[in-house]
Amino acid sequence: MKVSLFTLCDAATEWYGKLNILGPFDTIYSPQTPTVHPACAVVTSLKFEPIEEGIHRIKLRFGDADGREILQAVEMQLNVILPPGAQYLTANSIFNLQQLKLPRFGEYSVDLAVDGKQEGSLSLFVQEVKPNRMAA
Repeated sequence: MKVSLFTLCDAATEWYGKLNILGPFDTIYSPQTPTVHPACAVVTSLKFEPIEEGIHRIKLRFGDADGREILQAVEMQLNVILPPGAQYLTANSIFNLQQLKLPRFGEYSVDLAVDGKQEGSLSLFVQEVKPNRMAA
């Protein structure tokens, strides 16, 4: 199994096996914490070879810089069955997140595990931004 794509973005859709990804990002700017990001998505594209047919467990874990989970892990099972004569199968997944609450400034991570083995990690930064002050 190979990870072809793993990203955090504003939104994503899949259309006949093609991923449409809008606004990949790794930083959220906020004047205060906690901050709530209204909507985003984690997108994965995994490539399986014929020998890897069968059921696979996919897990996404969301953590802070100290390793604490900031929301419940997302888990799913994927049954990989290649069509006759296929050299590989690409399995795309879109995990939509609503109202993602980030309690403090700093680094967070999104970790991807397949069958209990970590296959990727994304960094997400929450950075403080000062509101603009206009001179009177």
